[in-house]
Amino acid sequence: MHVLLLEDDLDLGQAIVTALRQDGCTVLWQRTPTAVEGLDRERIDAVLLDLGLPRIDGMDLLIAWRQSGWAVPVMVVSARGALPERLAGLDEGADDYLPKPFAMAELLSRLRALHRRHLRQASERWRIGSLEIAPRNRLVWVQGAPVELSAREFQLLEALARNPQAVVSKSMLGQRLQPLGEPLEGSVIEVHMSNLRRKIGADRIRTLRGVGYQLVS
Repeated sequence: MHVLLLEDDLDLGQAIVTALRQDGCTVLWQRTPTAVEGLDRERIDAVLLDLGLPRIDGMDLLIAWRQSGWAVPVMVVSARGALPERLAGLDEGADDYLPKPFAMAELLSRLRALHRRHLRQASERWRIGSLEIAPRNRLVWVQGAPVELSAREFQLLEALARNPQAVVSKSMLGQRLQPLGEPLEGSVIEVHMSNLRRKIGADRIRTLRGVGYQLVS
């Protein structure tokens, strides 16, 4: 496993690197977020992310990664251990959250479990009629042909596809797409929904006026 470690504390960073290498991992350790710009993301199997980074908050970095479609497994390792902060990290796309201080054995065990889950999920595919979705890799096919979606369009499709045939309200979609800020306005959702329909087929998404949207096969 090749791990990207973003941790600015010298002592802790070195201790984590040593433990990871002893566990058979290769490690790229960076102390500032700017150091990972232009990084070959395909080479990274997992990220250990401290939130208290210089110049940019680690949470903002995580949000940017998810909005760009990078689905790499991320474990937040942070001194911000209060429940609201842990929940916020998970809601914004972290796959695990380990408060500091921690036992190194626990970090390694959680990281191995995270990697196993990712490998299983990477092969997971949802099929709704001739529509096929690989949620982990954010890939979509219609009748076997790949369809390119924006990050927002994929988030909408994923929210509808998690429970096919269920009706999802516009307000729920707004909260799903903007979990920590003000929910997206209905007009913004309608624009993204229109673009999504154009790409996957208008008849695949049913509008129930005053109620919400429904993905149909």
